[in-house]
Amino acid sequence: MTGPHQPDQPDQPDLPDLADLVDGVWAHSDTPLGFDLEDPATGAVRRPAAGTPPDRIGAAVAAASAAHEAGSWAALPAPARADVLDGVAEAVEGVAAEICALESATTGVPIRQTTPLGVILGGAFRLAAAQLRQGPQSQEFHREDGRIVHAERLPWGPAACVVPWNAPAPMAAHKVANALAAGCPTILKPSEYAPHGSQRLAAVIGAALAATGVPSGVFQLVHGGAEAGAALVGDPRIRAVSFTGGLAAGRAVAAACAYDIKPVQLELGGNNPLVVLPDADVADVARAAVDLLSTLNGQWCRALGRLIVPADRHDEIVGAIADRLAGLVAGAPLDPATDLGPLVHSRHLARVVAARDELLAHGGTAVTGTTLPADGPLAGGNFLAPTLVTGVAAAHTGDEIFGPVAAVHPYATVDEAVALANGTSYGLEAYVLGADEEAALAVARRIRAGEVKVNGSSVLSLHLFSPRPAFGLSGYGEEGTAETLRFFTNPRVVGVEGGFALHGRP
Repeated sequence: MTGPHQPDQPDQPDLPDLADLVDGVWAHSDTPLGFDLEDPATGAVRRPAAGTPPDRIGAAVAAASAAHEAGSWAALPAPARADVLDGVAEAVEGVAAEICALESATTGVPIRQTTPLGVILGGAFRLAAAQLRQGPQSQEFHREDGRIVHAERLPWGPAACVVPWNAPAPMAAHKVANALAAGCPTILKPSEYAPHGSQRLAAVIGAALAATGVPSGVFQLVHGGAEAGAALVGDPRIRAVSFTGGLAAGRAVAAACAYDIKPVQLELGGNNPLVVLPDADVADVARAAVDLLSTLNGQWCRALGRLIVPADRHDEIVGAIADRLAGLVAGAPLDPATDLGPLVHSRHLARVVAARDELLAHGGTAVTGTTLPADGPLAGGNFLAPTLVTGVAAAHTGDEIFGPVAAVHPYATVDEAVALANGTSYGLEAYVLGADEEAALAVARRIRAGEVKVNGSSVLSLHLFSPRPAFGLSGYGEEGTAETLRFFTNPRVVGVEGGFALHGRP
């Protein structure tokens, strides 16, 4: 984590022109979105942001609907569909390094973080394929009269997968792999702020599917902002939606899905607490807090929102975190020495700075330690030093910031710490640190969040097959290795009723 400051900008990957894939045909995405894409590391304008024309979004939905009605993809036996997905995985794995470089260049996330996340790119398809082989996609229920009732999980129909900009390609791979495994014709829409890695992923998926004779309407890619998302999600021919993003957009997606009575999977972020118990080791606390502030440059749904510390250890803990922050190397995302990169876009930087300054206006004091690039090509980049804000009442820290800024709250009793942890409308992730593992687990079980990690702070889930649920404003439904595949299906039950009759009459 320590080392010399890195002021230089390594060679950038070539960013392809934005193009969408609709019914097997690639075309330039040329609908203006009203802002410019930037190099996050330098702030330089790259090109105007653009999306898919509305008529091609409609054509994509029509092609997906036709593929669903034709039924050839869903009718493939599960093992055959699994073979196709394994082929997709192999193709994706061959370009994973290229996709990771595109992700770093466009999101600002250091290559040291995008590279391990790149395992998800092909791994999502392999996991989906393995589940298809293991099943069960169908169940049998044996009745007393000897007849069998069959329950088979069927695809809902055309599915929309909408992903954000902080780790777009891995999230796209997870959603698309499971939608395809379920038998759903799938349309992917990445964020308009960082579409290039997902586009490269989509090109490989599309080519691999086409090579095996899968109809062109089974997988498609469209680009755009809120209007494109609304057109896609609001089309009644789309029958299932998986969305990861912000609260406001999530509410709009939920409303559209409610109108059409279609299932929706929402992961909308969090304001995640780190509860430090009185016996926690200060070095462990500093490491966990800095990890949670700097992973994905603080732009992730499970980042630190509230640091909850014993009142008599407040200064010790804040000081240790500041010391560790001072060791972070802020630099170019593609430089392997970089610990902390820039925020994705100047627009988002302005939002995070405004949220930080609002906390300061409520009497807060900013504590940081990271040195940012001050000269050279990175001086104009969208960098923000990870910051703890002390001295602000909990009433002012209930909202998600989605950046490397967290409030610090002291407590006198463990009951007070739990109340602070549960004192927001979100409930995605929480963290508890303590030397007494059983005591820490007891506190964890009192916290209202989808996942609570004891003595851990990584980006990974506690188990590959444990669900990733959410409480409150953090989302709706469960994500997970098994849960997302199940989300895209609905059971149909078939059987012969036999000689039963109501009221005893034949």
